[in-house]
Amino acid sequence: MTKENQTDKLVVYQIYTRLFGNLKTTNKFNGTLEENGTGKFNDINDNALKALKEFGVSHVWFTGVIEHATMTDYSKFKIPQDNPLVVKGIAGSPYAIKDYYDVNPDLSVDVKNRMKEFEALVERSHKNGLKVLIDCVPNHVARSYHSDKKPKGVKDFGEEDDKNRAFAPYNNFYYIPGQAFNVPDGVNPPVKVNNSYFESPAKATGNDVFSARPSINDWFETIKLNYGIDYLDNRSKHFDPIPNTWIKMRDILTFWTKKGVDGFRCDMSEMVPAEFWGWVIPEIKKINPKVIFIAEIYNPQTYRQYLFEGKFDYLYDKVGLYDALRRLMEGGGNANDITGVWQNESGNFANRMLRFLENHDEQRIASKYFANDPFKAIPAMVVSATLHTGPVMLYFGQEVGVKPVVAEGFSGDDGRTTMFDYWGVPEFQNWVNNHQYDGGKLTAEQKNIRNFYSELLKFVNNSDAVKNGQFFDLQYVNNNGQAVNYNDKKIYSYLRFTENQKLLFICNFDLEKSYSTNVFIPQGAWDMMKLDTKAPISYTNVLSFDKYSNSQTINQQTKAISFLEALSVNLAPNSVTVFEIK
Repeated sequence: MTKENQTDKLVVYQIYTRLFGNLKTTNKFNGTLEENGTGKFNDINDNALKALKEFGVSHVWFTGVIEHATMTDYSKFKIPQDNPLVVKGIAGSPYAIKDYYDVNPDLSVDVKNRMKEFEALVERSHKNGLKVLIDCVPNHVARSYHSDKKPKGVKDFGEEDDKNRAFAPYNNFYYIPGQAFNVPDGVNPPVKVNNSYFESPAKATGNDVFSARPSINDWFETIKLNYGIDYLDNRSKHFDPIPNTWIKMRDILTFWTKKGVDGFRCDMSEMVPAEFWGWVIPEIKKINPKVIFIAEIYNPQTYRQYLFEGKFDYLYDKVGLYDALRRLMEGGGNANDITGVWQNESGNFANRMLRFLENHDEQRIASKYFANDPFKAIPAMVVSATLHTGPVMLYFGQEVGVKPVVAEGFSGDDGRTTMFDYWGVPEFQNWVNNHQYDGGKLTAEQKNIRNFYSELLKFVNNSDAVKNGQFFDLQYVNNNGQAVNYNDKKIYSYLRFTENQKLLFICNFDLEKSYSTNVFIPQGAWDMMKLDTKAPISYTNVLSFDKYSNSQTINQQTKAISFLEALSVNLAPNSVTVFEIK
């Protein structure tokens, strides 16, 4: 565990705050705030938070809290209007931060008291036993960045930059001297554009494009922050003295930590030097030692660096486990790839890998671009939640099978729930049920899929073996025909065990075929589990997950066999069977 007396088995629930409590069903393409509506901080009431806690959630990640660029006009509240030529979507991207010391006015009932409404949400979450995470977006800010809520004495990003230099260690931004910024060809905002956009000299974009003419496919609406790396000089490092951007970002993280925030999901962490994280995370933990930092990271070669040098608590496990499970959920893939993940990427720090099947960047499981059926997530979700002792995450609406079917606006028809537009999420609104958050409008199928998630999280939270136990992969003694009918491309089995509890998981990823197969457990595993193998070994079927059954309906059956024998088991398609061993 990364912290004394604290489990790493967090259950993180990502809330896209703008969409979560929105009750409007207009859903007009490129609809305005007035037309399509927006959720508010206040919508996330005690009913919602209590329901999430009962569901098994430990941490809520409120996405889109900090004020970002938008096409919605809040100038009457003395919030400068953004030029729509450098904003993506009418509502705007939550990753184009406009003021790091303010919250998104969309999310408030009373715009003038927007920060108080956020503070009340934090307090309400804590009262309901939930920890609060928000985004840290350290790599870039909106082109319109200007903080009108910064504390007295704080200088804005870029305020003291030498704009005549492409790079200077003390600058906050990177510049293209002598060239004005060009809005990419093809940018066509869905609102009236009153003024052209002027920026000279041009600043480098958030995705490291050092050109005054970025593409429409670049992060052209954002500008890259300078952490002391000269990208045009072989990425030479200039960290002494400490760069000004480091100081500014530390102060921003301090500001939110003092608001009671319990942790940060750090956007595109690997685009910021590990040395910065290794400096700033201990600085913030001086304020609150229990604050956690989660890195969005996609390069397995840098995992170890960002954990041990950068001092992150947890990292995304996207290119490893997510990608392997996605292939299986889509009917392809190979279950042996799961073995490859822990062997090659995260074996001795699997407890620090955050596992998920959905988030705001990924396509919805139920969408036509992914599995087209929320139930196809069953074995993959069980593996995500139970493979090791690390955290697991769900995206709001995943548990009721949200299935985007139309283009919302800037986001298009891409199988994702829009990040950029005002929208209502009809499947999720069935659970919200006019802010009662009791699932009163859920269909029978939605209740079934949500019940699967509920039972799984209950099991995860109550299982000593899952929260604290060791892991033993059983593929190598069952694959390649060693066990009868064990199709190792579609079947994956493993042990999770502590002194108090020993569990055998057998997952069938085959979406169509059932299997009558055997599973062997080798001598080494028996030795590690310290079981008395002189007497018969007892296997009790304690859990079965498939589309039609769950742990509430399982008829627990016990088999007693010699430890040398293989366990015979019948596996339904797309299912998981769990045995307790004694």
